[in-house]
This record gives sequence, structure tokens and C-alpha cells, in this order.
Amino acid sequence: MVEIKSQDATLPSGLTLHYHEAGAGNETTVVMLHGGGPGASAWSNFSRNIEAFAEEFHVIAVDQPGFGKSSKPTEHGQYFTHSASALHELFDVLGVGKAHLLGNSLGGGTAVRFALNFPDRAGRLVLMGPGGLSLNVFAPDPTEGVSKLGQFGAPPGPSKDKLEAFLRTMVHDQSLITEELLEERFAAASAPESLAAMKAMGKSFAQPETFEEGLLWREAYKLRQRVLLIWGREDRVNPLDGALVALKLLPRAQLHVFGGCGHWAQLEKFEEFNKLTRDFLLN
Repeated sequence: MVEIKSQDATLPSGLTLHYHEAGAGNETTVVMLHGGGPGASAWSNFSRNIEAFAEEFHVIAVDQPGFGKSSKPTEHGQYFTHSASALHELFDVLGVGKAHLLGNSLGGGTAVRFALNFPDRAGRLVLMGPGGLSLNVFAPDPTEGVSKLGQFGAPPGPSKDKLEAFLRTMVHDQSLITEELLEERFAAASAPESLAAMKAMGKSFAQPETFEEGLLWREAYKLRQRVLLIWGREDRVNPLDGALVALKLLPRAQLHVFGGCGHWAQLEKFEEFNKLTRDFLLN
């Protein structure tokens, strides 16, 4: 049984980042970055994957700013830059020189921004339906999932029904959306500080001064890391056609598509995902 520690780190900027750590004796570090839906956290996205990866890697699964048990500031710049800067501080606090980054959706965007801004600290990238790098070629924008995400906090306010409608766009296997998951995510998402942080995050993608920092596909050609793009064929949040521009622009990219899979490849294709990504990071 792998021991998974749940810890907090106070950063020089004053933010607190909560993270789960396992496999601390292993030489190579993998940082896991979760997606951005209501109630999301490192544990909700990666609780089952941490133990599997910790057999070979030093794993750090981080609650990004505004999520989980981390600080929830409402005054910050473009979110990918904000979160990547906080992650850079965390590396320094924990003494992590360089790490592979594994990011889902919003976390994929943070991983790319981190690799662009701090290239010497980023190893290989595993990106599952990454935000900012996904550019729809055929699918409508906003997508079904993004539309339902926006509806969650809209008047008259959040509800469990609206959360369920959003979460059901995340997966192909609808049995994954259990009452227990809904209760857990809604409790976290409906807290006033979580709602305020989510609103600030959304606003940061539309600020005229900095919104271009979120258009990661425009800078994809700069990345020199090896990149594994992972997509679910049935992804209704960032559809599969969003991979095409990134695949063309990234100098060292490969794409793996799972059939019968939505936006949560790490859960819906658990065994296959773990094997695919571990092999990519090790070889």
C-alpha cells in the first residue's frame, strides 16, 4: 500500500497550495493538475491514479489556486499564468528542480503555460483535452460542456441539478456520475469562496490586457518538450477536433484517442491511461 500524504505549502506570494504527495523516494517527479469544473480538486480528478503512478514516480497532485483546499484569491491575472506562477513557487518551496506535468482540461492549460514560462523546470507533458491548446475546428464554440459550466453559477444560482447536467457532459460512461460524487462536488462548489474564485477565474479569460495569454495554441510552436495529447472520442467539453491544430503546431507531439471516452480519460480508461502515460514518461 502506497502512503499518500495530504499537505499544505505556504508560498512566498502568500498563497497556500494544498497537495497530495506519494512516492517521495522515487527520483522522477510527476505533477498532476486537475480540471476546472465546479467542485474540482486534485483528489476528485486523480485519487485513483496517484497510487499507480507512485510505484515509479514521486507524485505531487496539486489543488490549483481557487480549488480544493488551496487559497481562493479573486484578484489575479490570466488564470493559466496565475496558476503556473503559483506552481513555480511550489517547486521552489518543495525543492523540485524539474518535473513531468500531467494536466486535465484547465490543468492542461496550466501545464502548457508553465512549460512556456519556465521551460527548464518542465519535463514531458501529458495533456488530456487541454484548455487553451484545444482550438475547435468543426465543433461549435462554446461547446455543450462549457455552456453547462457557465450555467452552473448563473442566476438564480448554483444547484445540484445544474451540476449534474454539467458533470454528465464530462463522461461517456454515465454510471460514473454517482449521488456520492454529486454531493461531494456540490458541497465544495457551492461554498461562497469557491463561487467567487470560479467567477474570478472565468473573468480572467476575458480581460483585454491579458486574455491572449490564454490562447496557448498561438504559442504551441515554442514548446520543445515531448508532448502526449490524450483525447476521448466522445469528449463534449473540448471535442476531439480541438486536437488538430495543437498536433500540427507542437514540434514533438503525439496523439492518442480513446473510443468510448469523454473528458475524464484518467478515470474512464483507468488501466489503459495509466499504462500509456507511464510508458510515455519512462521511455
